[in-house]
Amino acid sequence: MTDNSGTEKAVHPETGASQRSSDPAAKPVTPADAAPKPGTQPRPAGVPKPKAPKPGTPKAPKPSAAAHHVKPAPVPGPAQEHPHPVVVPTVTDPSEWGRVDDDGTAWVKSASGEREVGSWQAGDAAEGLAHFGRRFDDLATEVALLEARLAAGTDARKTKAAALALAESLPTAAVIGDVDGLAQRLQAIIEHSDEAAAHAKEEKERTRHEHTERKEALCAEAEQIASDSTQWKAAGDRLREILDEWKSIRGVDRKVDDALWRRFSKAREAFNRRRGAHFAELDRERAAAKARKEELCVRAEELSDSTDWVGTAAVFRDLLTEWKAAGRAPREADEQLWRRFKAAQDVFFAARNAAASERDAEFGQNATAKEELLRSYEDRIPEQIEPDSATLDSARTALRELQERWDAIGKVPRERMHELEGRLRAMEKRVREAVDAQWRRTDPEAMARAAQFRERVAQFEEQAAKAEAAGRARDAEKALEQAKQWREWADAAEGAVSRR
Repeated sequence: MTDNSGTEKAVHPETGASQRSSDPAAKPVTPADAAPKPGTQPRPAGVPKPKAPKPGTPKAPKPSAAAHHVKPAPVPGPAQEHPHPVVVPTVTDPSEWGRVDDDGTAWVKSASGEREVGSWQAGDAAEGLAHFGRRFDDLATEVALLEARLAAGTDARKTKAAALALAESLPTAAVIGDVDGLAQRLQAIIEHSDEAAAHAKEEKERTRHEHTERKEALCAEAEQIASDSTQWKAAGDRLREILDEWKSIRGVDRKVDDALWRRFSKAREAFNRRRGAHFAELDRERAAAKARKEELCVRAEELSDSTDWVGTAAVFRDLLTEWKAAGRAPREADEQLWRRFKAAQDVFFAARNAAASERDAEFGQNATAKEELLRSYEDRIPEQIEPDSATLDSARTALRELQERWDAIGKVPRERMHELEGRLRAMEKRVREAVDAQWRRTDPEAMARAAQFRERVAQFEEQAAKAEAAGRARDAEKALEQAKQWREWADAAEGAVSRR
């Protein structure tokens, strides 16, 4: 680029501003390039600006036609992600699209014919052609950046405005390259920008709707917590989590957001009031529990020196039940009162345990006496008692003596009770079973029952004989079956009496 004074200017790859060349020999003159080109975009970081070949160096091979163009990127769909724009600078062979005459006049070819774009006086024609080709490459890179921005969904309105500005400047741009192709790409950007803007608007509305629904759900949850929850710590933590999430949700309509915030704030205030009332009531209950437990401590201390071991122990159990029902007092007071109550209990039960130790020593002597007593009577009451009256009467007499002496000895330790009582009950059982067996042997009712069964057998046998004599074989057979059944019952009854 040259200004009116003939000094070359170059477009800055990041700012788009023109800079005066440091080469004192550069004196090309081009029209309409005193101001920076509109819509200029920054060059991607790390990509060097192509330089013109030095005189005397071989020219680089011509790039293929595919390398001269960057196709317009497609408009992203609803489910397509927006990647960061990555643009590869365009490298153009300017000799395909224009020329520089020997006098330095530069021309560009287009569908409407050739157009003069400026003049080059700082070197030979090849250097001038490369210079104007690089300017076209810069312009093509700007277009590629706009395409990438459009594909990424980045502010389609601004992208369209930049594309319109570039399209307006293109007919007078001092460049040599595929100007018609660049115009078509800019037109595609302009046409697709409206579609991308509509899609961006829909996406924004969808996001706004989703965020509104999420805040409404958070409001409903906060209101439910405010009205029902009694898990005060967990509910308070959840309300703080809801607040943190609320702050992270953006893009809701201002009026709707304000209304939802008022709902949420009202729910939080209602929960805080309910929680405050609960803990105030809890403080009152704890004060009442403290007074009640102080009364129970006084009663326990009054009973601590009692020697009514059974009755007082029952009263202490009742006091402990009342203590649990009284509820919790303030923490420090509750612990202090419990130590006081338990100390009174310990005094009583320690005294009872001492008395129990003395009693256990006495009970141990009783257990020894009962064990000796059992040994002395186990021979007099054998395991097998004969059913004759003399043997049975002797065993019954010995059992009565044993029971009288047993009761006179007194109690034994609890751990020995089951063993000793079991041995006594075994002897009592043997005597009882012998008495029952003797009684069953002379049971008149059992004998009468067996005789009745025999009479029924005779009756059915007689019926069978009569039926057979009358030629009723079927009736005779039925009567014999019944006689057989009654005979079995008679045998069983007689056998039971004989076994006794």
